[in-house]
Amino acid sequence: MNRRQFLSAASMAAAQPAKRPNILFAIADDMSWLHTGAMGDPIVKTPAFDRVARAGVLCRNAFSTCPGCAPSRASILTGRSIWQNEEAGTHASLFPRKLVVFPDLLREAGYHTGLTGKGAGPCNFKAAGWPHNPAGPDYDEHEIGGKKGLQISNEDYAANFDAFLKKRPKDAPFYFWCGSHEPHRGYAVGSGAKAGKDPSKVTVPGFLPDTPEMRSDILDYYQEIEYFDSHLGRILDSIEKAGELENTLVAVCADNGMSFPRSKANLYEYGIHLPLAIAWPRGFAGKRAVDDLVSFRDFAPTFLEAAGLKPPPAMSGKSLLPLLKNGRDSSRTFITAGRERHSHARRDNLGYPCRALRTKQYLYIRNFNPDLWPAGDPPLYADIDNGPSKSIVMADKGKFHALALGKRPAEELFDIQRDPACLHNLALDPKAKSALESHRAQLERILKTEGDPRVTGKGSIFDSYPRYSQMRKELGGFVEQGQYNPAFTPK
Repeated sequence: MNRRQFLSAASMAAAQPAKRPNILFAIADDMSWLHTGAMGDPIVKTPAFDRVARAGVLCRNAFSTCPGCAPSRASILTGRSIWQNEEAGTHASLFPRKLVVFPDLLREAGYHTGLTGKGAGPCNFKAAGWPHNPAGPDYDEHEIGGKKGLQISNEDYAANFDAFLKKRPKDAPFYFWCGSHEPHRGYAVGSGAKAGKDPSKVTVPGFLPDTPEMRSDILDYYQEIEYFDSHLGRILDSIEKAGELENTLVAVCADNGMSFPRSKANLYEYGIHLPLAIAWPRGFAGKRAVDDLVSFRDFAPTFLEAAGLKPPPAMSGKSLLPLLKNGRDSSRTFITAGRERHSHARRDNLGYPCRALRTKQYLYIRNFNPDLWPAGDPPLYADIDNGPSKSIVMADKGKFHALALGKRPAEELFDIQRDPACLHNLALDPKAKSALESHRAQLERILKTEGDPRVTGKGSIFDSYPRYSQMRKELGGFVEQGQYNPAFTPK
C-alpha cells in the first residue's frame, strides 16, 4: 500500500462511526463497598466482580446518592440527585413519567434494552403512566430449580439475560439491567457457617457488637453476595461466548449499603459507600484502581456518552469516561447524598430528612429534624430491616443501641480517614471548626443550586408524597396507602 492509499484508507476508517458498545449494568441489593475479593475481603468470594475489576477499573470511592434502594435507583436512571426527582426521590412512591431516564434514550437510539430482577423501585411506575419499569422491559420468565438453602429470589437472572440476547435484532447494540434481589434480607440463618465460612475471619464494623450471632449474620450476608456474583459470572460468560465482551461496557455495583443497623438507610459510610467495578476493554485500559470520588448519578451520562449520545441538560451527574480513560479527574473532590422517607417508620408517615457531603477526608451530615427517631419510632424502629443483627442491637443497653437507634444532633462530622465506622462526631470539636464550617457552606451552596426543597422552604413536600407499600396503622396519624398527605401538600 502506497502513502496515498494508506491515507485514503485511514480517512475512510476515521469517517466510519465507531461501533457502539453494549452496556451491562449489574446491581446488587444492599451491599457495602468492602465486601468483594477485589477490595481484599478475606472471606467473601466474588470471582465475577473481581474479573470486571481486573479487566477495567476498580473505583474504591464510589457512592450512592441515597442509602435506600428506590431513590438510589431513580438517581442512577435519571442522572440526578434524589431531591431533583420529586416522588421518585422517596421510597415506594411514584416514578413521575416526566423524568428522563437513560434506558429510554438508548432505546430511541437503536439499542435493544431489557431488565431482569429489580429495576427502579419499589415504586408505582404504572400509576405514573410508564409502559414498563423505567429500567427497561422485563425479561423474567426463567426461574431457578432450587434455592440452595438460601432465602433468595426465584428469578434466574442469567437465563433471563440469555433469553434477552436471543431476541436482539441483528447488529443492534444491547443495554441490559441485571437487578439482583440479593443480598437483601432475609437470610437463611446459619447458611454462611454451613457453607464452611470461618466466623473468626469476619471484620465486624465498629458500630455493631462483636458477638458470635453477629458474625454468623454477616456470613449469611456474604452467602447472598456470592449468589449475586455467580449470576454475574454466567452473564459475562454468555457475552464472551457471543464474541461481544471486548465491546461491552460492564458496570457492577449495589444500590445502598448492607442491611444492618446504622448502615442501610443511614448516610454513614457503610450506608452510601458502595462497590464499583467498570470495564470496557475496547474503551479504556484495565488492571487499574482509582480513588477519585464517584457518584452513582454519574452512570447515566457515562452510558450515554459511551453510546455517542449527549446527556440532556437535566442530568446533574457527569460522565465517568474521562476518569476511566485517563486514570484521574481532579474535579472529583466531593459527592453529595441524602435521604427522606425509607419505610413507613414514623407517625404520619414522616421520613427522616438529611443530606450529606463527602470529601476525601470528611463526611458532613445535616439532619433537618433531629427531634425524630432516625431508625423509626420505637418500639418498632421500622427503618431497620428485621433480622438477627437488629435483634442483637435492640437488646443491647449500651453504646450500640444508642448508635443505631438513638436520636442524632442537627450536624455530624466524621474524619473518614481515621474513623470509617463514623463513631466520633467532631461537629462540636473546636479543632474541627474550620472543616465543619467549610463543609456546611459547600453543601448548602450545592443544595440551593440544585433546588433542593429542604433549603428553599418547601421541604414538607417530601412528606406529602404517597406510599404504595405496606403502611403500619399502629404508628398512628396519616396511614392512607397510595394517597398524598394533605397536611404536607403545598397550598
